[in-house]
Amino acid sequence: MSSPTELLDDDQALIADAIHDLCLGFDDDYWSRCDREHEFPWDFYARMAEGGWLGLAIPEEYGGGGRGITDAAVMLHEIAASGAGMNGCSAIHLTVFGLNPVVKFGNDRLKDAFLPRAAAGDLHVAFGVTEPDAGTDTGRISTRAEPDGNGGWRITGRKIWTSKALESEVVLLIARTGPPESGLRGLSLFLADLDPDYVDIRAIPKLGRNAVASCEVAYDGLPVESWRLIGAENEGFKLLLHGLNPERVLLSSEACGIGEVALDRAVAYAKERIVFDRPIGANQAISHPLAHAHAQLRAAWMMALHAGRRYDAGLECGEAANTAKYLAAEASFYAADRAVQTLGGMGYATEYHVERYWREARLQRIAPVTQEMTLNYLAQTVLGLPRSY
Repeated sequence: MSSPTELLDDDQALIADAIHDLCLGFDDDYWSRCDREHEFPWDFYARMAEGGWLGLAIPEEYGGGGRGITDAAVMLHEIAASGAGMNGCSAIHLTVFGLNPVVKFGNDRLKDAFLPRAAAGDLHVAFGVTEPDAGTDTGRISTRAEPDGNGGWRITGRKIWTSKALESEVVLLIARTGPPESGLRGLSLFLADLDPDYVDIRAIPKLGRNAVASCEVAYDGLPVESWRLIGAENEGFKLLLHGLNPERVLLSSEACGIGEVALDRAVAYAKERIVFDRPIGANQAISHPLAHAHAQLRAAWMMALHAGRRYDAGLECGEAANTAKYLAAEASFYAADRAVQTLGGMGYATEYHVERYWREARLQRIAPVTQEMTLNYLAQTVLGLPRSY
């Protein structure tokens, strides 16, 4: 179920077509094997790097394409919809847009050292924010960066759900530089090396998206030079906030792609599967939920594009980005769940792949923020309702 061309401008349509063609070389069996064997999709990553796609949103002066969040969303949507799902998107997501804080707020040395390598596909980046005892309550982060006496820092603490830590050379790492009581106002953001002499990385066993590991990472006095600080000291949370809306847009596009490929598989099966001498798709108990999924996915994708375009135009987009995230997560899971139901017992079988889409779609309702916290944002910020926490 490809996106209507009228939703995209000419350049975006070309991006979608090019990514579609590239992804033809990586079928469901490839992604199923990567997921089953917990194998990073190196071949896919290399093809994306060769095509220059990893630098799509990095400024041209650093070897990138200089494109906006909407173009990146179109690319990731097409990858997810090819059957790659989150395994494909997560392999490149942080390279494509994870370095946005460096682009926006980094010093020249940081930009010169890392952005050209990221654009070339030569640099893998992880993102270290979540902690075991903090989670959504970012103000309770306890990983600490202490001055080393020479202008640099030593970082000690523990993070969880750090995707791509096993493959990555560097990590966007948020740590406390202010006093414990400073909350969100005492956090700083660094681009630090994942030096094995000071860092211990362990993969977290999980339900799905196993081609890209999510990790627990322990930092034991990790040395970080002064120029690796992004922006100003104690303003790291502000920098994170700047990147939350683009992240919502990208993940919305990925969720829509997963829902669409799940729906495609279900529709094809409903047309071909004959029970009681007719295709099961003739039964409204089958066809109506699939039509409902189609409508939900269309609406979510349009909202994701709307939010991306507002961001690219420099307009306020918090409401649109969070709405897109909520709608896309719900639509993706509904479509994947109905796909499993349409295939019945075969929906539970790995050979039809929809169970993999279901596992990845379920993640959208949890990460990077739960649906409940998204509704909290809309209730408090948009509707002006009082805060409950």
